[in-house]
Amino acid sequence: MINDKNSQKIVDIIQNWARKHSIWVLAYGTGCGAIEIPPTMTSRYDAERLGVRGAATPRQADVLLVTGYLTTKTLKRVIRVYEQMQDPKFVIGFGSCTINGGMYYDSYNTIKLLDKYLPVDVYINGCMPRPEAVLAGFGKLQEIIAEGRANGAQKYKDNLEWYKANQKKIIPSLLTTDYNW
Repeated sequence: MINDKNSQKIVDIIQNWARKHSIWVLAYGTGCGAIEIPPTMTSRYDAERLGVRGAATPRQADVLLVTGYLTTKTLKRVIRVYEQMQDPKFVIGFGSCTINGGMYYDSYNTIKLLDKYLPVDVYINGCMPRPEAVLAGFGKLQEIIAEGRANGAQKYKDNLEWYKANQKKIIPSLLTTDYNW
């Protein structure tokens, strides 16, 4: 007889395997990083063979791909898009702009360290990362999904007050939603 704990573990393994091979991406192109997405999806690199596909709306997406620098105005929209996505959801920070502001690091209006405002599961380094690096980033995301370590959405829920406090420092007029998780 299989006990409840083992059967749940088997279900988790199957779910993670399916999630790993079916990644629906919503690319939020905020800068020059968005120019590397089309070549990644075309026949030369063919991200779809790895299970990576484009999504039309946040409700259909599993992955939010933030490509390029963020300003205070765009951060507000990225937060809104992220919160519209269904669980499980993942975030990929694309390029050095999402890590340290990139070449706009010294601008008063540039957001540095995206993971202070949203939980980032994978960063892809470079200015701009080539399609090979993008595919490697998706491969890393697939690896942590399969291992069950891609828990950014749960981290966001568990630390919601911390994330909201950081978001409010940058965007004082940010309207927060009452969550019933």
